[in-house]
Amino acid sequence: MSESNPQSPTYTKRTRSKTPIVIGVIILVGLIAAVAAYFALTRPTADGDSRKELAVGLVLEPTSLDVRNDAGVATGQVLIDNVYQGLVGIEAGSIADIVPVLATEMPEVSSDGLEYTFTLRSGVTFHSGAELTADDVVSSLSTALTTDSVGFAANVEKVDANTVSIVLEQPNSRLLWELAGSAGVILEGGSTDGLQNSANGTGPFTFTRWKQGDSITLDKYADYWGEPALVDRATFRFFPEGRAAVNALKDGDIDVHTALLSPLRAEFEGNANFEMVRADSADVFTLAYNSARAPFDDPRVRKALSMAINGEALVASQNGDAVQLGSPITKLEPGYVDLTNVNAYDPEAARALLAEAGQSNLSLTITSPNFYDTAALDMVTSQLAEVGVSAKVKPVEFPTWLNDVYSNHDFDLSYVDHAEARDLGNYANPDYYFGYDSPEVQRLYAESLASTDVDAEAKLLEDAARVIADDAPAKWLFNYTPTNVISTKVTGFPSVNTNARVSLAGVSIDE
Repeated sequence: MSESNPQSPTYTKRTRSKTPIVIGVIILVGLIAAVAAYFALTRPTADGDSRKELAVGLVLEPTSLDVRNDAGVATGQVLIDNVYQGLVGIEAGSIADIVPVLATEMPEVSSDGLEYTFTLRSGVTFHSGAELTADDVVSSLSTALTTDSVGFAANVEKVDANTVSIVLEQPNSRLLWELAGSAGVILEGGSTDGLQNSANGTGPFTFTRWKQGDSITLDKYADYWGEPALVDRATFRFFPEGRAAVNALKDGDIDVHTALLSPLRAEFEGNANFEMVRADSADVFTLAYNSARAPFDDPRVRKALSMAINGEALVASQNGDAVQLGSPITKLEPGYVDLTNVNAYDPEAARALLAEAGQSNLSLTITSPNFYDTAALDMVTSQLAEVGVSAKVKPVEFPTWLNDVYSNHDFDLSYVDHAEARDLGNYANPDYYFGYDSPEVQRLYAESLASTDVDAEAKLLEDAARVIADDAPAKWLFNYTPTNVISTKVTGFPSVNTNARVSLAGVSIDE
C-alpha cells in the first residue's frame, strides 16, 4: 500500500545556477565560503558540461530508509533501481516484466522448477568501494528469502566466484518477482546495520543525505558498472500538500512532480513549460472491509456495501486520472480478469441485502490516510447514505493508519491506495489486515505459486480473483493513473509505475 510521513507543506528552495550571483568586494569570510561552494557545485564536469541537478517532487516520504523492512512503497520508490539493485529488476516502462540487472542474464532454471542458477556481472562495486561478490549475494538473499518475509523458504548457495544458485523446496512462481523487489536487493556482506538512515548499494546513484520532512539527495556514482547517470545530483522532495507542490513547480524549485492531485491539473493546462503525463500503474484505491469483525464477517453486508458504490461516478470524479476496475489487480498484471459486473452498482439490491442481514441502520467509520484528495471518499459516503448506511471518515496520519489498521486491524472500513503490483496474495493471507479467510482462494493461490507454466499460473489467479470478487472482502474503487507534471527541460522521465518506483537511469535535464 502507499505510505506517507505527512509534514507541514514547506520546502527549502534549491540553490541552482539560475540564481544571480552579484560579484563585488567580498569582505566577510562567510560570504567568501559561500561563493566558493557555489563554484564547486557548478564547475564543469569532465565532458565540459555544467553540473546537472534534477529535483523530483513526491507525495510520500519514507518512514525509514530500510528498504527491506519499511512498510509501504515510499522507500523503494526512491532507492530501488537508483541506489539498490538485485540480480533481476523490473524492465523500464513495465509493471511486472523481469529483466537481469546484477546477473548477466535471466537464470537457468531446472526442469522441475526448483533450482535457479545466476551468473554475476563482473566489475560491480558497492558505493563503499567494495567489490560485489557471490558471498554478498548469498548472505543478502539467505536472510531475505524466508517464509516469514516472502512466504516461502529458499536455500541460496555459492557455486563459484561468479555463480550462485537458489534452491526451492517446491516450485514458486513468485521467486523472480520477489528478487526484483525489496527482498532481492543485494547488500554488502548482507549487512542491514544502520540502514534505517543510510544506504549502500550498487546502483547509478549514491545516497548523500536525508533531511527528514523535506528531501532525500542522491549523487551520481562515478564508478557505476553500467551506463552512467545523466544527472550529477537528484533530490527527491516531499509534498504531502498539493498546493505546495504546485508552487514549487511554478517557482522552479522542482522539475517534476509525481501524482499531482487531480483537481490541480488545471494549474498546468496550456502551460508551455510543463508536460502532463498520465502514468500507467498498479495502484488500486481500495475500500477494505474488516472481514474479521461483525457485521463485515457476513458476506451479505460486504456485498451490499459494494453494490452501493457507483464505480463509474468515482472514476469521473478523478479528472481522467483513473480507470474503472472490478478486480483485485490491474490489467497490466498476470491473472487479471474483468469482474466489473460482480456485485456491480445496484442500490436497490444493496438495501435488500442489508435488510436480509438485519443491518438496515449501519453506522460505520472509514479510516484513511489524511493526504488523499477527498473527492472519491466524499462520493463513497454519499452513495452509502443512499442505501441507509451512515459512514464517517476518520482521516489519520499514515503512521497512525499503519498502527491502527495495518498492524492492529482496528477499523471498520479502510480507504487506501494499494500501489504494489502482483499483490493478489494478500487475499490469500488470513492474517492480512483485510481479515479475509477463504480456503478456496488460499488453495488456488498456492497452486498458482507451484505452477511452472505461466498460462496455468494466470488461469489459477483468474479463478482466485473470481472467488474474491464474489466474496467482496473489499471494493476496488478504481485503478489510479496518476498525473506526473514534467518540466520541458527534462527528458526520459519514466511514465509507468512511478508511484512505486522512480528509476532515474536515462533521465536528463537541460539547464
